[in-house]
Amino acid sequence: MFGPQSKMDIAFEWQAQFHILRPSIHARRANIIVKFQDLYGFTVEGNVDDVNVLNEVREKVRQQGRVWWALEASKGANWYLQPQISISQGIGLKSSLKLSGFVNAITLKKLIRKGIPPVLRPKVWFSLSGAAKKKSTVPESYYNDLLKAVEGMDTPATRQIDHDLPRTFPGHPWLDTPEGHAALRRVLVGYSFRDSDVGYCQGLNYVAALLLLVMKTEEDAFWMLAVLLENVLVNDCYTTNLSGCHIEQRVFKDLLAKKCPRIAAHLEALEFDVSLVATEWFLCLFSKSLPSETTLRVWDVLFYEGTKVLFHVALAIFKMKEHELLLTHQVGDIINILQRTTHHLFDPDELLTVAFDKIGFMTTNTISKQRKKQETEVMKELDMRLRRLNSIRTDEK
Repeated sequence: MFGPQSKMDIAFEWQAQFHILRPSIHARRANIIVKFQDLYGFTVEGNVDDVNVLNEVREKVRQQGRVWWALEASKGANWYLQPQISISQGIGLKSSLKLSGFVNAITLKKLIRKGIPPVLRPKVWFSLSGAAKKKSTVPESYYNDLLKAVEGMDTPATRQIDHDLPRTFPGHPWLDTPEGHAALRRVLVGYSFRDSDVGYCQGLNYVAALLLLVMKTEEDAFWMLAVLLENVLVNDCYTTNLSGCHIEQRVFKDLLAKKCPRIAAHLEALEFDVSLVATEWFLCLFSKSLPSETTLRVWDVLFYEGTKVLFHVALAIFKMKEHELLLTHQVGDIINILQRTTHHLFDPDELLTVAFDKIGFMTTNTISKQRKKQETEVMKELDMRLRRLNSIRTDEK
């Protein structure tokens, strides 16, 4: 997709990306809906207020970029890898860890929550997520050898992938082209053979597509997808029965009752199942729901702090619209509010501030305990569902 770039080329590209959006005078007067492209080529619809928010966000990104470049200049290009620790380890850090390393981790956590500059995002993600380490454990030709080995093979996964390609971000200037479809297909098909338990699940097409846009190369996108499914997310989220995803939905419902009790009680009174909206959020990692720039800010934190971030963000979306949600009387109204909110969340800082400052503290360990609590019941229900299905099939014969 893109060739190697020098640091100077990257700096110029970074500056060029952040043009100011200027609606026409007629649009400003009428406050009508305008269309424009975001940094990753997606067409965005919004009013003039949305445009103003985006311009403010882009200015913040410029400022944040200066901070990252200054750190690279003073500490070295890979300062964030010294030492290679995750802040999610918290008080469990080994006593041998030097104070300077802990300070680096705290600094990095704050920086990542404020956003990784788009031109640094590929290398920071690749390093901090564990993708680089995972890639280093196999021969250098692994990805190309895998693609050659599976070329022309026909499986249920490859057929579903071919069906989903034209439906993945239609209208995007690169993804929705023969070249874009071919690149996305290679990444998805390659992974479907790497992990036959997962194979392919709808939702991964959106995740892989966004990874391609960020990482620039197919191979790097492939390894980011691998580390995401094998190390970052919980097991079985994308397997045939989606058991992991069902467990996450139960955990989210419990957390909503704990963190936003008034909302949870109101939704229960209306018999609203939060999985109606949250399933897509978790399966697509918000890539179909939030604007791309906001989604990638969520992913910045996800690749460093882990899956607890998805719960923080999902809870924040409900929290931000608590007043409106409490006034609803119909399930359709709830869905409309949440969809309208997510589609217009152009300010990542607003979302992440609520997610981390107003939702309250949650540890990975706490969420893991919630998962174990729900796992037995979910697996029991899935088993009963499978038995009923097999019984129906037997009767039909």
